[in-house]
Amino acid sequence: MADKPPKKTDAPAKAGAKPDRKAKVKGSNAAVPGNRVSRFSRMVRLASGVAGGMLAEGSRQLAQGNRPRASDLFLTPANARRVADQLANLRGAAMKVGQLLSMDAGDVLPPQFTEVLARLRSDAQSMPVKQVVAVLEQNWGQDWEDKVYQFSFDPVASASIGQVHEAISQKGKRLAIKLQYPGVRKSINSDVDNVATLLRISRLVPPQLDIAPLLAEAKTQLHEEADYLREASYLTRYRELLADAPQFVLPEVESELTTENILAMSFIEGHPIESLQGATRVSRERAMSLLMELLFRELFEFKMVQTDPNFANYQYCYESKQLVLLDFGATRSYSDDIIEAYRQLFRAAIAEDRDALFVSARAIGYFQEEMNRDQRESLLDLFLMATEPARHRGPYDFAESDLTSRLSDAGMVLSMEKGYWHTPPADALFLHRKLGGMFMLAARLQARVDVRQLLQGYL
Repeated sequence: MADKPPKKTDAPAKAGAKPDRKAKVKGSNAAVPGNRVSRFSRMVRLASGVAGGMLAEGSRQLAQGNRPRASDLFLTPANARRVADQLANLRGAAMKVGQLLSMDAGDVLPPQFTEVLARLRSDAQSMPVKQVVAVLEQNWGQDWEDKVYQFSFDPVASASIGQVHEAISQKGKRLAIKLQYPGVRKSINSDVDNVATLLRISRLVPPQLDIAPLLAEAKTQLHEEADYLREASYLTRYRELLADAPQFVLPEVESELTTENILAMSFIEGHPIESLQGATRVSRERAMSLLMELLFRELFEFKMVQTDPNFANYQYCYESKQLVLLDFGATRSYSDDIIEAYRQLFRAAIAEDRDALFVSARAIGYFQEEMNRDQRESLLDLFLMATEPARHRGPYDFAESDLTSRLSDAGMVLSMEKGYWHTPPADALFLHRKLGGMFMLAARLQARVDVRQLLQGYL
């Protein structure tokens, strides 16, 4: 049976008359707060709304004869929605921290909060037309309309720090124009600090868990992601490195239209990677094997990894059978020492050599000096569990595996029962996110992948 792309609901924009700037803007398209004062006032209103919700819930509980804890009052579904909705409206750093926490601390955050935060990985409100025009004028000048033949004000994608629009160049080339939300770069540090304050006051994260390194890395990564010239250079570099891999297709940077706040690229027509759920098993497993091997090639050969696991960063072209790679803002370089330590870690895991596994993991920065033997052995067990797909002989069936839940349960036991609270080093943290994202995508596509065979060539 041949693979068929899903039916499209919206026809692609056609070259022709310029779009109408006066088109009606949907009510949900609220302007992104562009300065620190307005963004801080949003957080103040959020705190007030949460406090009001706590008071109302507390009164209700007391009327029923209960004596609720403050943390229980905070963690109502209504308050969780208030927090997530406000982060989504702020976009930028505030939303990104929510995304990071929902993935990296999901096993320690309360389920009422993580379920709502999970929406932030894909949901983002788009800017109104007036604000889009302001961004274009600030970066391309008052005569910005002369830069392109056509520009569509309806975004084709929205994310935490920017949104993508379709355009037609003056030469008739179809373009994807990524616009950064106003004020994102200037608000990064204050937004992250504000969210940290909210988490600390609300006790949403256990006091034993040190999230300071995570928040510091969130600031660093966001500053890097907000530099579209940096992302353009990584995109160009990946195109060069993957020139020998025709199974992948990447956009081409339009340098003359690219600035720190606008990334202009060739537009590639593709379908969401999840659409492969309706494809043949051969196609699903081929796509997943290609992406898994690409990750190993990134780490061990390129020495840099695109660490954002968002499924929206991958698309599939049914006619050419190519995988489309998008969004290189979260690309991270790895040192030779860390790469070699990971090579030794995978070797040790495959051989189930616990002593060698400990040495390589310590070289990466996992182990703390004060941990006891029981904690150490439990952490080594966790490593062996996490590397299960790489240790398995033959295709590993991600659809039938309960690996994710087992890892979460083991992590909770290690933290809650054995008292080991430790934030992994930054290099490991972002690689974990990418590897975890690949495992989740493999499960979503119900794919069997021979991870061990793919990895062996790089060990």
